[in-house]
Amino acid sequence: MVQDDWEIFKQQLFAKSSIDLNQYKPAQMQRRITNLMNRHGVATFTAFFKLLEKDAKLYKDFIDYLTINVTEFFRTPEKFVELEDKVIPELLKRSPYLNIWSAGCSTGAEPYSLAMILLDRAPSARHRILATDLDIEMLAKAKQGVYTAGELKNIPPARIAKYFAAKGDSRAVKDEVKALVEFQRHNLLLDRFETGFDLILCRNVVIYFTEEAKDALYRRFFTALKPGGVFFVGGTEAILNFRDIGFQHYLPFFYRKPL
Repeated sequence: MVQDDWEIFKQQLFAKSSIDLNQYKPAQMQRRITNLMNRHGVATFTAFFKLLEKDAKLYKDFIDYLTINVTEFFRTPEKFVELEDKVIPELLKRSPYLNIWSAGCSTGAEPYSLAMILLDRAPSARHRILATDLDIEMLAKAKQGVYTAGELKNIPPARIAKYFAAKGDSRAVKDEVKALVEFQRHNLLLDRFETGFDLILCRNVVIYFTEEAKDALYRRFFTALKPGGVFFVGGTEAILNFRDIGFQHYLPFFYRKPL
C-alpha cells in the first residue's frame, strides 16, 4: 500500500539523515519527492530509498532538494533596509554587543549580510553571528565564502569593494567579515537551541513544515531570545498566532519578545 510505502520511507530516511518527514506537510512533500522519483524511473518510495543508498551523489542532491537551499545576500532588500536602519540600531541601544542567530543559513549569504551591517554600524564591538544549517555541503560552501558576481547582485558596489576580495572570476568574503560568523550543523527539529539571542532570523526555511511543527519551532525561538529580542521571518511566513506565543508585532515579518 502507498501509505505503508511512505511510512517505511520516512523511517528509513530518518535513520539515515535525522530528517523527520513527520514534521513536514505530507501532501507537498510526497509531491516533491514523487517528482524526483519520476525523473529516475522509480515507482515506490522504498525503491527510491534503495537508490539513494546506492548512489551517494543522488543522495546528496536529494538532501539539497529536500532542504530547499535557496538564498541570496540581503534577500528581500526592503526588509533588510528596515533591519539595518531601524531594528539593529534599536538593539544596539540596549546592548553594544549583539548575539545573532541565522537559522537555515544555506550558503552563508544571510549571516555575511548581517556581518557587513554590523561592521558598518558598530565596527568596534565583538558581535557574534551563529549560522546554522542541516546540510553539511552548504555549510562547507558557506565557510569558504566565495561567490560569483551574480550571487552579489543585491550588494552595492561600495560594499563589495569594502568587504570582498577578487578571487579569479569570483569574489571572496574578507576575513574581517568571516570573523563575526560561527558556522555549525544544526537540525531545527531535533537539536537543542542556545539562548540569549538579541536577533534570530529564520527566513524561507519552514514553508513545508506542518503547522504543529512551525508552532513548536516558533515557541522555541521565542524562548531562545533575550527580552526585547527580535525574530525575523520570511515574506510568506507571517506568524498568525504570534500573540499566543508571546510575541509583540514590531514591523511586518518582525516580531519582538517583550521586555
